[in-house]
Amino acid sequence: MAQITLNALAHTYSPDPAGPKDYAIRQMSHVWQQGGAYALLGPSGCGKSTLLNIISGLLEPSDGEVIFDDRIVNALPPEERNIAQVFQFPVIYDTMTVFDNLAFPLRNIKTPEAQIKGKVEEVADILDLTPLLSRKAKNLTADEKQKVSMGRGLVRDDVSAILFDEPLTVIDPQLKWKLRRKLKEIHQRFNITMIYVTHDQLEASTFADKIAVMYEGQVVQFGTPRELFETPAHTFVGYFIGSPGMNFLEVTLTPQGLAFGTLPIPVAPALLEAARHSGSSNIKLGIRPEFIEVSEAPGDETLAVEVEDVQDLGTYAILSFRIGSAAFKARLDEGVSPQGPRAHVRLPAEATHLYIDEYRVEVTQ
Repeated sequence: MAQITLNALAHTYSPDPAGPKDYAIRQMSHVWQQGGAYALLGPSGCGKSTLLNIISGLLEPSDGEVIFDDRIVNALPPEERNIAQVFQFPVIYDTMTVFDNLAFPLRNIKTPEAQIKGKVEEVADILDLTPLLSRKAKNLTADEKQKVSMGRGLVRDDVSAILFDEPLTVIDPQLKWKLRRKLKEIHQRFNITMIYVTHDQLEASTFADKIAVMYEGQVVQFGTPRELFETPAHTFVGYFIGSPGMNFLEVTLTPQGLAFGTLPIPVAPALLEAARHSGSSNIKLGIRPEFIEVSEAPGDETLAVEVEDVQDLGTYAILSFRIGSAAFKARLDEGVSPQGPRAHVRLPAEATHLYIDEYRVEVTQ
C-alpha cells in the first residue's frame, strides 16, 4: 500500500501549449492517503482517465511529480509501481479458467503454487466466484468477468493501490448496486488505497470516503459526499451533484443590495458585504432545491414566482418555477403542492451560498 502524492502535476497532449486550455490536466497538488477510498468524479472529457493513467504509469506527466510514499515514480512503468488497474471492459484471458486468471499475477512473480491456491480461494470467496473457479472465462457473464478482473488486482499482497476506470460501465443496472457494495466490503477488508473513476455521482458517493470533482482538467473540490452536497466549492459542483442540481441566480450590486434585473433579492448582510468587497461582476447566489421554502401566501422575505410545472415523484415532488427569467426548481414534501400559476418562495440565509467568479465565498452568517 502507498500514499500517493501529486505535486504540481500537469499534463498536455499539445506539443506547444499556449495556455491553460491546452492542458488536459491543469496544475494540481493532492495527497491520496494510504488505505483511503477515493473517487474521481466528473463529466466525459474533464481529465479523469488522463489523471488515472498518469498515476498508474501508462502516461508520463508533462510537468510535476507523482510520488508513492517518498519515491518519485514519474519514469517508472506500471509493472514497477505495483499498481492494479481495472478498466471499463474486463481484461481477462477467455481461454483460461477463473482459477488460472486469478492465479496469473501470482505466477508472474514466481509465487509458490501452495500459496497461490490459498490466495486465489480467499479472493474467490470474497467475490462470490468460488463455484466458478473451474469454468472457462469465456463462458462467464459480463459482471462475473468484471469480478474476475477485480480479483486479479486483489490477489497480490504487494499492490500499492487499485485504480478503477469506470468499471461498472458494461454491468446491468440491477447488478451495479451489488458490485458497488462488494467493492466497499473489499476496501474495508484489505485497507488498500483505491481510486475509482466515474461520471456517476451515486457510484462515487456509494464507494468513496472522499470525492475529487474534476472540471476542465482541474479538481475543483475534494471532500466527503456530504461536503459536496452542503457546501459546493464551485458552481460546477453545485450543478453536478444532486438531482436536481443547485439553483443559481446571477445577481448585480445596487446601492440598496443585490438584485436580479430590477427585482431586489434579499440576502444575509454577510453575503452582501462579501459581494461588495469582491470587486467582481460575476456574482451568483446558489441554493439547493431541497432548502427552498414554498408557500401559497406571501411572508417575510418571500419572492413572488411564476409556477411552470409540478412533477410528482411519489414521496416528493419537484416544483419548476421562475424568478423573473431565471428557471428554478424546489423539492416539495409529500402533500405540498401550490395551486394556481403563482407561488411564494423564500431562500433561507443559512442555505444560500455566494459565488464570486464561480467559486464559493466563505462567510459568517
